[in-house]
Amino acid sequence: MQVTSTGPQTIQRAEGESVTLGCSYAPSPVDAGELDIEWSVVSPDTTRKDRMLMSYTGGAQYVHADRALAKGLRFAAADPSRGDASLTIAALSPAHGATYQCKVKKNPGVDARKLSLVVMVKPSVPECWVEGGELVGEAAALHCRSARGSTPLTYSWRRETAGAVLPAAATQNSVTGELKISNHSQSLAGVYLCEVNNAVGAQRCRINLKAIKPPNRAAVIVGTAVGSLLLIVILLVFIGLLYWKMSSRFRHEKEFSNEIREDVPPPESRPASRHTCRSAGHQPQVTYCGLDDGSSFSDAPTHPPRSSTPVKCTSAGYDGRMY
Repeated sequence: MQVTSTGPQTIQRAEGESVTLGCSYAPSPVDAGELDIEWSVVSPDTTRKDRMLMSYTGGAQYVHADRALAKGLRFAAADPSRGDASLTIAALSPAHGATYQCKVKKNPGVDARKLSLVVMVKPSVPECWVEGGELVGEAAALHCRSARGSTPLTYSWRRETAGAVLPAAATQNSVTGELKISNHSQSLAGVYLCEVNNAVGAQRCRINLKAIKPPNRAAVIVGTAVGSLLLIVILLVFIGLLYWKMSSRFRHEKEFSNEIREDVPPPESRPASRHTCRSAGHQPQVTYCGLDDGSSFSDAPTHPPRSSTPVKCTSAGYDGRMY
């Protein structure tokens, strides 16, 4: 018995793809026993047993792997007894990465072959961005980063314009994905493309690098000074308006207060006559007048007397009862 398969001992495939592990054989004329084919996963620990995946014996196929590994396993040939014991695995996942062994027995002959399967993840679409600005005369840095993918990942930059040649002032790092431009200029502006790849795939991203002229410092200084003066003028005008408004309000309040004082009538003066009559309560009153001896009028100027005797007035309450 002799396994005749040729090809690489290590196979690299991307996650989600399918692979066929080749195992062709040719029995010798003396091999007359029953054909027995076994596929197993070789344990990296020599103290542990290998895991059986599939077998073919007595004209029947058997699956021995657990559900995670058994999914997508099958013999590549419809009849493995015809010299092709290759194994096909569909929808590869990282769990399928291992060393496999194909063993073919037909008494008295036996032979085997081992293959290493590496399941890799393709790079995800990278992100491109500019760091450090895009001002003319300053340094600029383009970055490229893929969030997912099996290592090693390799990054490379190129221009989509100007013949895809990077400028002499630019240096790139294939591991970090950084492209540095020490002295940016108008001639370096344009579209740059970053490509990231590993053994099973590649992805790209683009970025448009601009060249922005730096601002005129003299104009910035003049603009700042003019703006400051304008702000001061506005502030002074505001303060003046506020002062004028407060002064007008104060004058208006003062004039209004004076008008109120002018409208108030003067207080009534009390009569100088000694003939007074007072009322008590809210009832009508009757005034009785008596004669005085007139001694208090001795110094008064002489006038024609109205009566010979001065009059004194007293008030008496009014009784409203009927008699």
